[in-house]
Amino acid sequence: NVTEETGSERKDKIMEVDVLKRVPVREQEPKVRATNFDEVCLGYNKEEAVAEASRCLQCKNPQCVKGCPVNINIPGFISELVKENVEGAYQVISQYSALPSVCGRVCPQESQCEAKCIRGIKGDAVSIGKLERFTADTAREMGIKPTKAEKMNGKKVAVIGSGPAGLTCAGDLAKLGYDVTIFEALHKAGGVLSYGIPEFRLPKNKVVDKEVENVKSLGVKIETNVVIGKATTVDELLDEEGFDAVSLEGGYGAYLMDSFQKKTSEKEERCQEIEKSIRKKFHKAIFSKFAKAINEYELLQPGDKVAVCISGGKDSMLMAKLFQE
Repeated sequence: NVTEETGSERKDKIMEVDVLKRVPVREQEPKVRATNFDEVCLGYNKEEAVAEASRCLQCKNPQCVKGCPVNINIPGFISELVKENVEGAYQVISQYSALPSVCGRVCPQESQCEAKCIRGIKGDAVSIGKLERFTADTAREMGIKPTKAEKMNGKKVAVIGSGPAGLTCAGDLAKLGYDVTIFEALHKAGGVLSYGIPEFRLPKNKVVDKEVENVKSLGVKIETNVVIGKATTVDELLDEEGFDAVSLEGGYGAYLMDSFQKKTSEKEERCQEIEKSIRKKFHKAIFSKFAKAINEYELLQPGDKVAVCISGGKDSMLMAKLFQE
């Protein structure tokens, strides 16, 4: 009984669980999810989350933190969950991450934080990602927001692109007291979160839009339909609009749109070269254009026979789901 091992006084509220095994997470039944495009994983409820959190060993030298790309204080937020203090857990996470509801769903925890979990040496690793998701989702339902900077430092920063990199950059700078404005070329913020990850893995209205609102609650301004290189330039942002710095976070969207125009200064051309070299390593425009065309039924019609690539990974699952729809 986990409640006896952790010394919790809420014995009547916490479910019994084998400390070597994860608390199973609820999902849509296969036959049901095959008929819709809704999120497959339903996540933990409060009882399940507290039980799973109680499996954490609270290591003095937590290896899970070393496995996290942003070094979230994982034992810290989990210890708050054991005490059923969702707000405390959320504030711990939000010190390190601007997008916890997103990261709790799409980060590859199995090869990062959970791969380092000491509990996983004998038994299952703690479901860190599912606990992060529960914390962020529950905090949102409770109306809890990330903590704003106590005072501004008088510096202005422009962030180009509102994808995960741009939102994270903007959120972190805002917490440090910077006046941040995000410029997004498309009509909606989110980047790959809005346009590149399918609904059954990452709901847009329920999750992505709410995470964007949380970033805005820190004082970040977002201007959409602004193509840098056409509507304005990096030089103009720095020299005429009073920004002290510009962060280029164009991501794969800029690659697809070819939004950087020919009329640019040497400074912008160099930024272009750097960005393009990075993007080419991680994104293939052909896949994104193909998926977009499929969604709009430009390439295929219902009833057409389709062969999916030979693989069982996430991309193949996505394509199979799109074709099925």
